[in-house]
Amino acid sequence: MGEKSVKERIILGPECVEEGVTWLIDADPRFAAFLKNTGPLPLRLKPDGFAAVLNAIIGQQISVASANATWARIVDAGFDQPANLNAATDDELRAVGFSRPKVRYAKALAEADVDFAALRELPTDQVIQRLIALPGIGLWTAEIYAKFSLGRADVLAAGDLAIQEAAKLLFELDTRPTEKELRAMALAWSPWRSVAARALWEYYRQSKQREGIA
Repeated sequence: MGEKSVKERIILGPECVEEGVTWLIDADPRFAAFLKNTGPLPLRLKPDGFAAVLNAIIGQQISVASANATWARIVDAGFDQPANLNAATDDELRAVGFSRPKVRYAKALAEADVDFAALRELPTDQVIQRLIALPGIGLWTAEIYAKFSLGRADVLAAGDLAIQEAAKLLFELDTRPTEKELRAMALAWSPWRSVAARALWEYYRQSKQREGIA
């Protein structure tokens, strides 16, 4: 499995996810019962850079379907490019689906001129700190970027409500764990917390299908 100068595990392809699955099966029987009976977990890697962070901002606090529809309009308008976004008026951005706060966040991101290539070489905690210093980018957004655009193998995104709900269901908890509680639980899944997140998302997806929710 490949490693970079940051000396952290990097998910490069399906074989890396499978390595993490094997580790989780051995480490936690609760994961084993589920993972032994499901297919390969989604890789979910995507290119890094400005568009990836903007996409994560768009996905904040809305459904996946709404986020995907909005993103398609943004790409069609060319606003996934920082120069085009900077040149657009607020009304033009609102017309393709940006909320008023997200107009502000998107423009701040475009104006920040982040060195995304340099982020590839930084430890995950430094990547997250640099991103959350920007307006509108919280811990969830930064962790999603580190997990899927930089391939970091040990990032959970414990603030994700679907992951929290999946943990409640899979581990038969009385209540949905808080972000703090889930972070504490997830220490046992290091160095493969990104694969644990994929497993929990898949468990959530399957549980909703069983309930008849699309």
